[in-house]
Amino acid sequence: MADLNVPPRRPRDDRGWDGYQHPHPDGYRDLGATAPYAGGHPAPAPQPAPGPQWVGPNGFAPAGHAPGAGHPQPHPGYAQPAGGYPPPAGPGLPNLDDDSDDAPSRGRRRALATLGGAAVVAGGAAFALSPQLRGLFSDDVAAGDATGTVTTDGTQARPSGQQPSTVRTYTEQNESYMGSRAGAALKRNAPTGGRIFGSPAAAAAATEVTVKTVLAKDPIRHLASRTTFGPTPKVIADIKKLGIDNWLRQQLEPEKIAPTKAELKLAELPSLKLSPTQLRDQRDQLNERGVDPARETVDATIARQIWSDRQLFEVMVDFWNDFLHVAADFDGGETYRNSFDKDVIRKHALGSYPEMLVAANKHPALLLYLNQVDSRKDAINENLARENLELYSVGVDGGYTEKDVRQAAMLQTGRGVADGKYMFFGDRHYVGKVKILGFSHANNSNDPKVADKVIDSYIRYIALHPSTAKYVAQNLATRFVSDTPPKSIVDRLAKAYTTNKGQIRPVLATLFSSSEFWAAVGQKVRRPMEYLVATYRSLGVGPDATAGFEGDQRRTPFAQGLRQIQDKMRELGQYPMGKPTPDGYADVYLAWTSAGTMVDGWNEAGDLLGGWRKQFTYVKPEKLVAKPPTTAGAYVDALAQKLVHQKLSAKEKKLVLAVAGVSEGAKVDATFNGAIAAVARTILASPQHHLR
Repeated sequence: MADLNVPPRRPRDDRGWDGYQHPHPDGYRDLGATAPYAGGHPAPAPQPAPGPQWVGPNGFAPAGHAPGAGHPQPHPGYAQPAGGYPPPAGPGLPNLDDDSDDAPSRGRRRALATLGGAAVVAGGAAFALSPQLRGLFSDDVAAGDATGTVTTDGTQARPSGQQPSTVRTYTEQNESYMGSRAGAALKRNAPTGGRIFGSPAAAAAATEVTVKTVLAKDPIRHLASRTTFGPTPKVIADIKKLGIDNWLRQQLEPEKIAPTKAELKLAELPSLKLSPTQLRDQRDQLNERGVDPARETVDATIARQIWSDRQLFEVMVDFWNDFLHVAADFDGGETYRNSFDKDVIRKHALGSYPEMLVAANKHPALLLYLNQVDSRKDAINENLARENLELYSVGVDGGYTEKDVRQAAMLQTGRGVADGKYMFFGDRHYVGKVKILGFSHANNSNDPKVADKVIDSYIRYIALHPSTAKYVAQNLATRFVSDTPPKSIVDRLAKAYTTNKGQIRPVLATLFSSSEFWAAVGQKVRRPMEYLVATYRSLGVGPDATAGFEGDQRRTPFAQGLRQIQDKMRELGQYPMGKPTPDGYADVYLAWTSAGTMVDGWNEAGDLLGGWRKQFTYVKPEKLVAKPPTTAGAYVDALAQKLVHQKLSAKEKKLVLAVAGVSEGAKVDATFNGAIAAVARTILASPQHHLR
């Protein structure tokens, strides 16, 4: 949609982020011209002046440039890759964009807008349907904007007093969005404090939910909503059967959970099993088959989000893909992004963050993405050194200075890529004493074994820094608790991180044993990707193809279907590993308040109810409820219980019934007198489905 509210690329002021990405169609490109030093063969480059030089977005700094002097201009932002073509809507269920201006159409749109727009209040907090939505679904004149940027607790010197497009980091984006009037309303409805209990079950039992929300104040539903990509009847049943503590214990040991049928079908994505060297060597053959490894990595992630039983693990993989972000669409992603996913993010997602950061800093994907392969002692590129501090560890307010960035950049010289693998080049390594944020070392050797260990020790140091503990805690609390998490839980998670030396499982155990988590029902809104995945899960879409579907000869139906989902996510503005810049997607609702995105999500729900993606199998809408009641009101109750795991309010139920044009006591058959798809889609437009 044209009005996606995806935060634009952040200006880099004096930090010189010169990693250009180029969204591309299926297929490879030769990395030779775009990845200097990859494979150990430097590409032609401007010659630097004698002595150490600093590399910024426009290449080498002019002669006489001193570290910290000047402010190179940022290069333009990157456009999101274009999406594919969605399938047509089902008969009798047109896309909302295509509605005519007749009264019944406006009535249906108003009903959907009223239900879906309720998500804007994040569960009933403080303000009404946004003017953008009112204008789209009615003839009313929009007046004012509930999400306008009006400073509530900040100044122009702080992110909450600035536009999201002007701030620098993932956390600052969140703070900026929450500095609006809408953000202030959300803050007033968020839990303000809490305490820790002996176990998650004990915390759930003892915590009273006092926030305003349309969601059922049911701890099992709440747990399923926050720790999965969408509750399903199976997830709810498993939690009830095992109990909260045992279910969480099982989820924290994903290696013991058997792969699902869909996960086994990932073997149909041929690039997943290939090493970077094999991907490079088989480039031409894969191209002929229409295989793009970077996009297949995204496809596989989407499949796991929808169908894996290791849901908490997949949620944490998504969290780290935003926190330690390497875009899939970059020059080199087709060769290295799958390995980064497997050997860095997935390997350590529930393990040690310091070890994850060490592994990332020695992986070709990150070294290429942030141009570390270009950095050598006589031409130092500071991109990775800066992002290690600003984005991946202590955070922009973590206490580092420009001098620290440049000292770190000098220390990290020598790391590069050769023959598709990590390589340390001793002759490119700067030798000399360094001091960075309290870490100091003589750094007096360019022997690869010695110098490499020094860099590793520095990476572990910043990964365990107190500011990193707070930064990780803040982002985890924002993901799992609320857009404005209480300071009490941030401090508690930071302490757990420090005490356990960066181990993630104990931090999550602390989070789920905290009353703030259980008190925050309805305080998170699904981002576009999460809404889409939750819809697939809610409707019970299966990974096998519909009977009779043949597809093409290049990819299996499963592979084709996953690519279509990815293309739809690209249209919505969010997909796994999708943001071109290294700050990851914002994780607060106000970053995603787009009427177009919301409508596009509803239309996708309509397509799924119509079974239009024949690469998958579907439960027919009239079969969603096993034994549907014969009266309209009771049927809506049963369908809501199936799709959103709770009943709707009387007002919401009335709106759903209005879509079908029947009264609560009217007699209906299993097809809701022909309106079952429209009724189900309306329930999927409700705040109960938008909230997590």
